[in-house]
Amino acid sequence: MRQDFNEEEQDDINELLKQYNNLKTGRSHSFLEEDSFEHIINYYDDHDDLSQAMEAVEIGLEHFPYSSQLRIKKADLLLATRKYQEALDLLESAALFDSSNVDLYILKTDAYLALDQQEKAVELLQEALQLFDGEERIDLLFELADVYDDYEEFDKVFDCLKLILEESPTNEEALYKICFWTDFTGRNEESIKLHQGIIEDYPFSELAWFNLAAAYQGLKLYEKAIDAYQYAVAIDEKFDYAYRNMGDAYLRLRKYKEAIESLEKVLELSRPEDVIYEAIGHCFHRMGNYAQARFHYKKAVHLNPDDSKLHYKIAVTYMLEEQWVNAVKNLENAMKIHRNLPEYSLAMGECMMHLGRHKEAIVHFGNVVRLKPKNVAGWEALIRCLYKAEYFGEAAEQCEAAMKITDKSIFLFYYTAALYALGRSKEALLQLEKAMEKSPKLLKKLVELNPSILQNNQVVDLIARYKKGKKF
Repeated sequence: MRQDFNEEEQDDINELLKQYNNLKTGRSHSFLEEDSFEHIINYYDDHDDLSQAMEAVEIGLEHFPYSSQLRIKKADLLLATRKYQEALDLLESAALFDSSNVDLYILKTDAYLALDQQEKAVELLQEALQLFDGEERIDLLFELADVYDDYEEFDKVFDCLKLILEESPTNEEALYKICFWTDFTGRNEESIKLHQGIIEDYPFSELAWFNLAAAYQGLKLYEKAIDAYQYAVAIDEKFDYAYRNMGDAYLRLRKYKEAIESLEKVLELSRPEDVIYEAIGHCFHRMGNYAQARFHYKKAVHLNPDDSKLHYKIAVTYMLEEQWVNAVKNLENAMKIHRNLPEYSLAMGECMMHLGRHKEAIVHFGNVVRLKPKNVAGWEALIRCLYKAEYFGEAAEQCEAAMKITDKSIFLFYYTAALYALGRSKEALLQLEKAMEKSPKLLKKLVELNPSILQNNQVVDLIARYKKGKKF
């Protein structure tokens, strides 16, 4: 039926164009009404033939010189050709004949904005809001919201959308837009109250339930958000964005199984996305199912191979299973994309150290220290590696450097270990005493690095005396 209607429409416009061309060439023609000229102008405008559209409007005005509607059409064409002041002048004259056309105010707004006269645009629209109601008032509020958006008065954008929904609670465009602006402006409490009111009158509005849920989520009220999302998907079981956000809410609550179920529903309903596979992978990762985590991270990599973080996450799952060779391969992929990220170098150093390739590990840990000199983990890893590789002198030097830069007690304990390994037991004992004074709980770090140190009687005596509360 639609095809028949289109064919009928096309026949009508063809007949109009024929009569219009007869008029232009002086041949016999049927009388063209004012609205016939509007159809002809719209036809040329829709086909991006502005010169023909302008000619048609000029001819139309010759026949209907007092037509407000044709003047508005001409102003619209003038705006399209950037003749803003001419358009404004024409709209002023059109208003003298008929000021009740909402397009008059919308086009004047566009002209003011093009001339960078935002204040006039706002003033005009606010005046117009007093003159119109119903759908025309809604159109003006949307226009005003766009003006405020252009000039970054974002709270006023929210206010306009709120007014629209108070007048037209089921307006889909406003419901879609206010969700974004609620998040952007942080006006979650107002959004909750607004949408609760809408739901009371329209309980089957899935968008209102979704917006209510999103506002709860903005306030980190994840349980309430999930409840509202569940209403949204009960109304519309194919509401993929509701499942997406519900998955995020479950993830925040560390309910990983439920999060996976919601996110898998997203994959059923929409095109596959790397971020969804990554989120599912993260859930399996946190559940300790590293094989499934890897499977989903790899699916994400397939969709977004240039995201180095995904390669890194795959490597971490291998590291947690002590599959160091596989971890190295994936870290190499990550470092081809971003070579100088400290966390990648740190992970690569750990892999190399476990593979017994200490010199390579030292290079990577050194890179971490160079990139982030105040990062304690980098210094720790470097010193542990130097110690295990039996580069005790270098380990002692790096302990001194780490202490100067970070002032962390752990490096006093590591310095103690390095000095004992170098045979400098008196200095080592002094450093251990300082370390025990500052952070006795970190003694375990020294023992982890060198368990045999507890066989040293002087060390054992010092620790024992300190635990009894004796100070030296």
